[in-house]
Amino acid sequence: MTLTDNMTKLVKIYCYVCEQWEEKLQYCCQRFSNNNPPAFTDQEAVCIYLYCMSVERRFRVKDIYGFASLYLRSWFPRLPSYVAFVNRMNRLNEALRLLAESVLTDFQPEACDTGITLVDSMPVITCSGKRRPKVAGEMVTKGYCSTRDMYYYGLKLHAAGYRRRGHLPFPARLILTEASVNDLTLLKSIGDSFYDTSFFGDRDCWKLMAASNRIEMLTPVKSIPGESEWEKQRNRAWANLYSAAVSSVRQPVESLFNRLIEKTDIQRAAKVRSSKGLLTFIFGRIAAPFIFLVF
Repeated sequence: MTLTDNMTKLVKIYCYVCEQWEEKLQYCCQRFSNNNPPAFTDQEAVCIYLYCMSVERRFRVKDIYGFASLYLRSWFPRLPSYVAFVNRMNRLNEALRLLAESVLTDFQPEACDTGITLVDSMPVITCSGKRRPKVAGEMVTKGYCSTRDMYYYGLKLHAAGYRRRGHLPFPARLILTEASVNDLTLLKSIGDSFYDTSFFGDRDCWKLMAASNRIEMLTPVKSIPGESEWEKQRNRAWANLYSAAVSSVRQPVESLFNRLIEKTDIQRAAKVRSSKGLLTFIFGRIAAPFIFLVF
């Protein structure tokens, strides 16, 4: 990739951010002081943040600022000090959330199969479950990650994505909750917003049926407590086939999370130092990998 290609992407990201800013983002972070607007604009700060993560693969704020100061100073001559840049980004967490929402809404592929929705969740870890959280105590709770077989403090990112054959599913919903919130509880709360679709999940949470929306929940078969060995052997063949079929359909949503972790390192939030910083950390890492859709 040439320097010209990178600069073209920088310009496109900036133009899209400015377009969304004029439409709705400016209303979530308005200033009511004499410093409105500042010399270094919020649009420039968001553009630098997303460009450095999505194109330059720099995830720490210190690395983002260092790259911008060294290589983007001619593009952003009013770049403030590091402390001012961090404070600015922490104040823009709601703008990053709305920007991520806009990208996912504006650029949804036509190949999405809205009749099949894949659901899963992953932890955003601020500290181990053996310690007490010192940051964002009003937000984080204790949860359990079955994949890692560990307890942790943090938040949980839930995804409900439309299936795309041969591609990663495209997120229809990305919802941030406390770590203690169960996937089924969340599905029941958002089920009314989905119509004529089948949910594929990773655990036996019975059947989620909504008569008005005709929704059903399909999960791999799990053994029933107290079931006899004879019943297990009798049902093993069809249960294995059914579970394999469901797992093959919902496996791509795990790949979506793996791609998100690979591209942004979203799970490791141990170095975040404030509640606003945690929200900026998460929403920025959701927006960054999908901002490439504007290209």
